[in-house]
Amino acid sequence: MKVVICGAGQVGYGIAEKLASEQNDVSVIDSSPNLINAIRDTLDVRGFVGHGSHPDTLALAGADQADMIIAVTLYDEVNMVACQVAHSLFNVPTKVARVRAQSYLRTHWQDLFSRDHMPIDVIISPEVEVGEMVLRRLSLPGAVETARFCDDHVVVVGIMCEEDCPVVDTPLRQLTELFPDLSAVVVGVQRENRLFVPKSADALLVGDLVYVVARRDHVRRALAIFGHEEPEANRVVIAGGGNIGQYVAENLEKRQSRAKIKIIEFSRDRALSIADRLKRTVILHGSALDQQILREADIQDADTMVALTNDDEVNILSCVMAKKLGCRRNLSLLNNTSYPAFAHALGIDAYINPRAVTISKILQHVRRGRIRAVHSLQNGAAEVIEAEALETSPLVGRPLSEVDLPPGIRIGAVYRGDTVITPDGSTQIQAKDRVVMFAMAERVRDVEQMFRVSLEFF
Repeated sequence: MKVVICGAGQVGYGIAEKLASEQNDVSVIDSSPNLINAIRDTLDVRGFVGHGSHPDTLALAGADQADMIIAVTLYDEVNMVACQVAHSLFNVPTKVARVRAQSYLRTHWQDLFSRDHMPIDVIISPEVEVGEMVLRRLSLPGAVETARFCDDHVVVVGIMCEEDCPVVDTPLRQLTELFPDLSAVVVGVQRENRLFVPKSADALLVGDLVYVVARRDHVRRALAIFGHEEPEANRVVIAGGGNIGQYVAENLEKRQSRAKIKIIEFSRDRALSIADRLKRTVILHGSALDQQILREADIQDADTMVALTNDDEVNILSCVMAKKLGCRRNLSLLNNTSYPAFAHALGIDAYINPRAVTISKILQHVRRGRIRAVHSLQNGAAEVIEAEALETSPLVGRPLSEVDLPPGIRIGAVYRGDTVITPDGSTQIQAKDRVVMFAMAERVRDVEQMFRVSLEFF
């Protein structure tokens, strides 16, 4: 696949890195010579210095041959114009744009991005995506990571095995015997910086991060089995009243009538602005690193501290301070990809990487075959993929015990009609089933092949 990426910042770099590692033909455009030099030096991509919305720059980058353009510069308008130019002058089939300003995304303007006006196939709004991820974490506080598939009927959760985890040292096959009616499958384990697909004889150890695919109504029970019975957060303190902080507070006000929310915002002007927009949220002007301000926010009585500032160090330190002052849990936004490896050791209960959220959203449109959703794990070391089975798929029509799945792939759930099926050896996948599977990065191509339309189909 030939892809043109406009923007060589964190997200653009991350997408280029992922696509280049899969032997795609990638061109990256950015107005910063330093960013382009860095991306040329480290990745197997072509770099072009220039404006991503200028026709001559797009032509140099090979837009006339491109299968897709992904516009993720810092400016919404540049991203939108780049897609328009790619469509009008170069007839690029798939156009993806990152659009931050919520004004463009209002439902009554939704016709703006139609083919007749501004032809953008996929709109990515990082603030909304990350905000929704925060809200899901608050509703399932025992989970380190969450993602939803199959119209929200299937949930993937990352669960940390603590010292008091009841199922430590228990072989996975025994878990199935102990909880036969639990609709959940362990699909991946992160142990000492190594991510792998466990075998049925493997046992979990203290310190493992376990990825579980579960039916939505069985998620809380799965968390409880792993020793996490934390109730949903009702008292929330948010550090940072930017777009994400405001989005989270607005939606908590709408969705949880009993929620008590407080925001700590460093900018006085921004504090006044969000105070006018939020109805039940208390706004405190000050630094989230000021213990006096944290005490004013009643941090000692809070269920969760959510740190959503633009500064990773402020997020980490405010979460650690909040925990020391009596807050039960914390959740931090971490942009730096090297920080998550140390998060748990520093006292961070859960974290969200905005870049990973955005990249996951884009990957589902890059993947070949009938891929409906993708969630990237551990900086791209593995993916959870939802795909639709076709009649020609090698998975269809045979018991799973007879299907020769490559190592590094594990099926977690099958969604048929409105029913979630927990797979076992006797399960037979049918055409049009939606399959949720965990795949190590080197096996993603195998998954794509399983769900591609073959020529014989026609």
